Amino acid sequence: MAGEWILGRTVFWRGVALLISVLLLGGCETQRDGLDYSAIARKVGPPKAGHARVVVLREKGFGGIVDGAWDVQLDGTPITGLKTGTFAFADRPNGQLQLTATEAAFPGVTRHDITAQSGRTYFFVARTSKRKNAMIATAGATGGGILGLALSTALTSGYDNPGPIDFFPLDEATARTTIAELRLAQ
Repeated sequence: MAGEWILGRTVFWRGVALLISVLLLGGCETQRDGLDYSAIARKVGPPKAGHARVVVLREKGFGGIVDGAWDVQLDGTPITGLKTGTFAFADRPNGQLQLTATEAAFPGVTRHDITAQSGRTYFFVARTSKRKNAMIATAGATGGGILGLALSTALTSGYDNPGPIDFFPLDEATARTTIAELRLAQ
């Protein structure tokens, strides 16, 4: 009986210590390495003649379970390292461009077409798509598993964007305000 009491007391205090640790660490914000956009823009300058710049960013407030699971590409070339609180950019010749995104085990591809004009910079924020949010809710309600995935895929097949994320264009003023808090993807 005394042994059970001591064991219970030990488990209780370990739980309290763990809770305190989580609360203390949860309030911490880590510094992201990398340059901010204004420093990059000064260093790199504007897009060269005949090219446009495409900037994709992920806001700090992203609440996803897996960070960095998206495979984002611009005209088939990967935009690597795009995670919460970061941005990435690429310069491409003016004309028709396409941003795409996929995610492992997600049944669809996001496609966003851009008509790029020489010398311009286009800003996009990447957020979890309405379809993905609906699939998560449906799969959770059905208990998950293969049946949940099949059911959620079928129920969300009519969405405009079949992919895992949406690209939302930002005007330059909003983008520069938002991107000031972010760091270059590595």
